[in-house]
Amino acid sequence: MKLQANLFSSASAFLAISILCPSRALAQTFDADAHTVQVSVLPISVVSLSSGTVNLDMSLGLITPGQDQMTVTDQSTTLTWGTNSSASKITASTSLAAPLFDLRIVAVNPTQGAASPEFSLTTTAQDLLLNLGRSSGSCLLHYTGVALASQGSGSDLHVITFTVQAQ
Repeated sequence: MKLQANLFSSASAFLAISILCPSRALAQTFDADAHTVQVSVLPISVVSLSSGTVNLDMSLGLITPGQDQMTVTDQSTTLTWGTNSSASKITASTSLAAPLFDLRIVAVNPTQGAASPEFSLTTTAQDLLLNLGRSSGSCLLHYTGVALASQGSGSDLHVITFTVQAQ
C-alpha cells in the first residue's frame, strides 16, 4: 500500500509539473544553423640559419711557403628550410659587389633535394640547392675563402642571402 501511495504521489507530482510547466515536461526543440569555413593555405617558404656570423681568418699557420694561393674553410652553419611549393630551389648571393677575396659556398649533405657544385658568391643569385619540391630539410654550409698572397691583406664583409624560389 505504501508503494502505491508513493507511485501515486510521484505521478501526481509529474502531472502537476506538466500542467504548470509544459515546456519542461515536453521534449525540447532547438533551432539549428550552419556556416561555411574555408581553410586556405598560401605558398609558404622559409629559411633559417643556425648562426649569424662566420669568420674565415687566414693566419700564418694556414700559409704554405712558396704558394701564392691561401684557403680557409668553415662548415659550422646549418641552413634549414621549408616550403609547400612544388619545384623549388634555394639560391645564394652576396651583398658585396667588389670583394677583394673569393668566397665560395657549397651545400653539404642536404636531407632533401640536390646540392649544386661549389661556386663563388656574387651579387647575382646562383643555385645552391635544386629539386626541393614540397619539403623541409637542412644542410651544412661549407664556405671557402680564397686569397692570393700577392693580393696583400684586407677584409671583406659579405651579407649572404638565401632565397627559396620556383625552379
